Amino acid sequence: MINCKEFYKLLVKNRIDFFTGVPDSLLRDFNAYIMDNVSEIRHIIAANEGGAIALASGYHLATGRIGLVYMQNSGQGNAVNPLISLADPDVYSIPILLLIGWRGEPGVKDEPQHVKQGKITLSLLETLDIPYKILPDAIENAKSTLEWAVNSAIERKGPTALVVRKGTFEAYELKDKIETNYELDREGALKLVIEQIDPLEIVVSTTGMTSRELFEYREKMGQGHEKDFLTVGSMGHCSQIALGIALEKSERQVYCFDGDGAVIMHMGSLAIIGQMKPKNFRHIVFNNGAHDSVGGQPTVGFKIDIPAIAKACGYKEAWKAETEKDIREKMMLLKKSKGPSLLEILINKGARNDLGRPTTTPIQNKESFMKFLRD
Repeated sequence: MINCKEFYKLLVKNRIDFFTGVPDSLLRDFNAYIMDNVSEIRHIIAANEGGAIALASGYHLATGRIGLVYMQNSGQGNAVNPLISLADPDVYSIPILLLIGWRGEPGVKDEPQHVKQGKITLSLLETLDIPYKILPDAIENAKSTLEWAVNSAIERKGPTALVVRKGTFEAYELKDKIETNYELDREGALKLVIEQIDPLEIVVSTTGMTSRELFEYREKMGQGHEKDFLTVGSMGHCSQIALGIALEKSERQVYCFDGDGAVIMHMGSLAIIGQMKPKNFRHIVFNNGAHDSVGGQPTVGFKIDIPAIAKACGYKEAWKAETEKDIREKMMLLKKSKGPSLLEILINKGARNDLGRPTTTPIQNKESFMKFLRD
């Protein structure tokens, strides 16, 4: 395995000292080291991977130097447009070093949402005409591979990529942690919310821990899963899925269970919801100020006013809650309101160590959910 400090020193030696991207579980140890050891102006956790490519491009335009953009391979989709219409050698010729976590690598067991992306990770880079190598898991071999990637980016004046397999980096524990003292964690808040939702109402939940905790709650209570669409991938798109359902099922209440990182990733969705004005749309944002599912790296969730943003985008009502009493009171208001309406719930990050994953497949989830909508 590669020691994070040693790899960082290699990057600096190759004149790379600007980092941006969206955190990934396979890169969490490297991400944590960067968080602890790089200044805020030189390390920016981006809203999405496309934005990170643009940030690195701006850095290059200002300095002539190469920035590093890290991402999970699921983020390749977000990055495609600026990679080919901005950084590509046929357009603006901007050298960038990509560090891509290879979820769903063929032959390595992973979750359903990662399998397809894992299969096409390398071929997508080839289609984009981006040279790549798999990063070796020994520092002496990683050195030459990194030098190749940097030299290639300089010579071709365009992006190159290092693909990172599971277990490549040694463990590194984030020291600069954001500590909060809210009354509840996400699972506790989720339980309170679900208890107040009527049995025939529709739930669309976002990727990561939220959908996993929702699934386990239904299991614990002996309830079916047909009411819930679990958006196990497609980070940031949960609210638009919920919007599409709400517009077609106007006689039923639709609840969108979202996260701060997901909302920030595609914040423009709030404007579309606000302008479509679905009266049956109930948006609940569980805000723990972190990318909780991939290592707990911070978002800007605690630094922005999500209810004010929603109201500015056309939501009829928006509230904030952080205690059990608060949540119960605000849920009553949310249920009575004419949407679109939003409730932000401030919570602590973290999840149970024994938290499971959905035992149904995405296809099974879709089919039972569609039957529930028809009935």
